[in-house]
Amino acid sequence: MKREIPILIVGITGVILFLQYFIPTDWSMQLLGTSQDWVIVIGILALPLGIWSLVKANIMKLQVKGERFYAAVLLTGFLVMLIFGLPHRSSLEQGSTFMTLFNTILIPIQATIFSLLAFFVASAAYRAFRARSVLATILLLTAFLVMFRWLPLGFISTADNAIVAWILSVPNMAANRAIGMGIGLGGAAMAIKIILGIERTYMGHD
Repeated sequence: MKREIPILIVGITGVILFLQYFIPTDWSMQLLGTSQDWVIVIGILALPLGIWSLVKANIMKLQVKGERFYAAVLLTGFLVMLIFGLPHRSSLEQGSTFMTLFNTILIPIQATIFSLLAFFVASAAYRAFRARSVLATILLLTAFLVMFRWLPLGFISTADNAIVAWILSVPNMAANRAIGMGIGLGGAAMAIKIILGIERTYMGHD
C-alpha cells in the first residue's frame, strides 16, 4: 500500500487537473485555485523536512575528515542567519543585523559565484566556437556579430543592426520555438508517465 496509494493519489489528481483545463467553468477555476493553494501549503510543510535533512546531512559530514570545514561553515551560517532572522520575521528592516549580514555576506558571495560562472561560460564558448567545420564556422561568425553589436566597432556596434536583428528574429526565434516545443512535448510525456504510474522516481526510488 505504500506504493499504490501515492500512485493512486497522483493519478487521480493528474487526471482531474488535466480535465479541468478543458472545462472553462467557475467550478473548474475554483478547483484550480484550491489545488494551487494546496501545493503552496504542502511546499511550506515540506520546508522543515528539507531543513532537517540539510542539517542532518552536514552534521554527519562533520565526522568526515575532508568535509568538516565546509559542513561547519554551512551549519554556522545557517544558525547565525536563523538566530538573527527570527526576531525580524514579520518585517526586514534595513540596518538590522539580519539585513546587514545579508547585504555584506550573501550578496557578495552570489556576485562572486556569478563572476566565476562567466569564466566557465567563456571557456565553454571557446571550445564550442572552434571553426572545425562549416557549421562551426557559421556559428562562430554569428556569435561574433551578436556579441559585438554593443561594442564601438563600426557597422556591427549599432543595436538596431539589420543583420543582427534578422539573426535574432528569424533563425534564433525558430530555434527557440523548436526548443520550446520539445520541452512541452517532453513535459507532457513525463506527466502522462507519472499519471499512469510508469514514472515513480518522485517516491524516492526507481
